[in-house]
Amino acid sequence: MLYWLTEFSDGGDVFNLFRYITFRSGGAFFTALIFGFIFGQPLINILRRKQGKGQPIRDDGPESHKEKQGTPTMGGLLILSALLVSTLMWARLDNPYIWITLFVTYGFGLIGFADDYAKVSKATTTGVSGKLRMALGLLIAAIAGYLASITHPEGLQFKLALPFFKDTLVNLGIFFIPFVMIVIVGAANAVNLTDGLDGLAIMPVMIAAGTLGVIAYAVGRVDFTEYLDVHYVPGTGELFIFTSALIGGGLGFLWYNAPPAAVFMGDTGSLALGGALGAIAVATKHEIVLAIVGGLFVIEALSVIIQVLYYKRTGRRVFLMAPIHHHFEHLGWKEPQIVIRFWIISLILALIGLATLKVR
Repeated sequence: MLYWLTEFSDGGDVFNLFRYITFRSGGAFFTALIFGFIFGQPLINILRRKQGKGQPIRDDGPESHKEKQGTPTMGGLLILSALLVSTLMWARLDNPYIWITLFVTYGFGLIGFADDYAKVSKATTTGVSGKLRMALGLLIAAIAGYLASITHPEGLQFKLALPFFKDTLVNLGIFFIPFVMIVIVGAANAVNLTDGLDGLAIMPVMIAAGTLGVIAYAVGRVDFTEYLDVHYVPGTGELFIFTSALIGGGLGFLWYNAPPAAVFMGDTGSLALGGALGAIAVATKHEIVLAIVGGLFVIEALSVIIQVLYYKRTGRRVFLMAPIHHHFEHLGWKEPQIVIRFWIISLILALIGLATLKVR
């Protein structure tokens, strides 16, 4: 929205600053951060009054989680509100990648909100039908995949870029859409599975978003892409503003989600943020790199898949409990210990993912 101020610029005044993505990204970050600090506690108070007993706690979960009974959920509303206000204020609203990413983020946010509302209103850990959630998620992802594909430059449309290989593209044709559906829905659900401890999911989300934001900025500049030997996707640089807003809103939320959490993100936040990461990866043609950058989420999701498949086949468990962060709880690790160590793993994986920009 503020980009229109450049119309008053003669090239040498303060309005000229709004031409620069880096300046507007900084503005987006601080806008979302301040929004989170201002509205965080009032939102928590409203959620506490409306929800009564708060988020239902699973009976088969770790015993220590019983202490969290009564903590309100849907805290993702704080992140999503800060993200929306900040992005609309600082990003170029004529950029299609911004709208595609917003569509995915808030589409999955609505699915998560419906699920959280069902759980809280019924005081049960069972929310919206899993099949319905999956169907709606796949529909949103399919639409976003198609829109992103036709927005990409002609040489990149419906093609998969491979990391580590210069100028290598795999033409998937119409099968690119199902691939995108797997990427976005997989990312959304992987983040959702990771959100099981205070502060566990939000920091890796911010780390992944920051990494993808740098990638988006790089692939959106022809000079950078020529130097790095990566595919040029004009317009994706604006997504750096989106990711900056996400980090600012995430930090504002973490202020209240730090142990002991005053509010939980809920499916409202985790599905939306995971979907956002998937959408950015698709827009920047870095879908495979997302699996590295968001490797922690992949590990969490795989632990559940392995546990379920192995148990159905043998009647025994691989992990003491899945997702894997609960396994370490049962081993005696304290919650802050698990959270911080998982943060470290997430940062290492993000740096490895970022290195793919130059390793060709």
